[in-house]
Amino acid sequence: MPNAFGKLFTVTTWGESHGPAVGAVVDGCPPRLPLEAADIQVELDRRRPGQSDIVTPRKEEDRVEILSGVFEGRTVGTPISLLVRNADQRPGAYDEMREKLRPSHADYTYQAKFGIRDHRGGGRSSARETVGRVAAGAIAKKILALGGMAQHGAPLEIRAFLTQVHDIAVPAAALENFPTLAAVEATPVRCPHGPTAEKMIERIKAVRAGGDSVGGIIECRVRGVPPGLGEPVFDRLEADLAKAMLSLPATKGFELGSGFAGARLRGSEHNDIFESRGGRVRTATNRSGGTQGGISNGEEIVFRVAFKPTATILQPQKTVDIHGAETKLIGRGRHDPCVVPRAVPIVEAMVALVLVDHWLRQSAQCGTFKF
Repeated sequence: MPNAFGKLFTVTTWGESHGPAVGAVVDGCPPRLPLEAADIQVELDRRRPGQSDIVTPRKEEDRVEILSGVFEGRTVGTPISLLVRNADQRPGAYDEMREKLRPSHADYTYQAKFGIRDHRGGGRSSARETVGRVAAGAIAKKILALGGMAQHGAPLEIRAFLTQVHDIAVPAAALENFPTLAAVEATPVRCPHGPTAEKMIERIKAVRAGGDSVGGIIECRVRGVPPGLGEPVFDRLEADLAKAMLSLPATKGFELGSGFAGARLRGSEHNDIFESRGGRVRTATNRSGGTQGGISNGEEIVFRVAFKPTATILQPQKTVDIHGAETKLIGRGRHDPCVVPRAVPIVEAMVALVLVDHWLRQSAQCGTFKF
């Protein structure tokens, strides 16, 4: 179904931006996993609006309610239904968009596909939908920590962070080490390099003052993933990661390892040489980004995701209405001048969903899964 993600560990999100609530249904979660709302809330708090003066001022507590699938603090193997109520709704701010089509939004494409659309904040196309993804991702993270990758000794760590806002980028030398969570969360822009973070914040504030917006790039690194996850052909691990990332609102690009820069190298420059290190097969470099032949090789998974500038800007723009007549509109409502900082926990959630699904598939085909 178009609103579901995953094969063995499936997530179906539901809800609209200005409807009563949003949420998700998680199916395929193994039983006996210790789980309570607080485990999920910590991730939702990282995603919620109103966190700082560089994001949307919409005030949502995003308190999660577990409606099913958990009994006496443990999962029971049945679908887990998660609900987050919308509280700070202002649908009247979108009255002008009932007939006018917002540039670079999904207004026209939704209308063309369904013949009807919820114009209040984009409805289903709003990034508000990602609440369900983050809630489900929190469950996936706990499975990986307690019952999946923990069995291999090394703890699994998923770390996403900003490397670029507009034309301001972190120096490559500053990204050599795996960033700590504390370093990422130290500033509202979620960039682990302090001097660059300050410049990013200044740029976001400047474009917001002018009624404009900017985009940026998130890098994600995952360590502690054992070799063997992923499928050889259509469900290659990097292919599922790419689909997960490009299914997020505002994404426009995905690259793994050396990415597009690898196209400028020769094979002799690009190949990751195998060596024996620490009692197992390793690679001397990691231009492959942690996968080869669609399967994890045990090295860090490294990829980057490009996000476009927020489509809603507080400047007059030319457009047409649903009848094709030329008109103008100016953005209303409350929007992020740069969506990228709040996308960090969403990227991490989608990585966790991909990994737990592939871990269950690997366990079903080649081994056993237990807590």
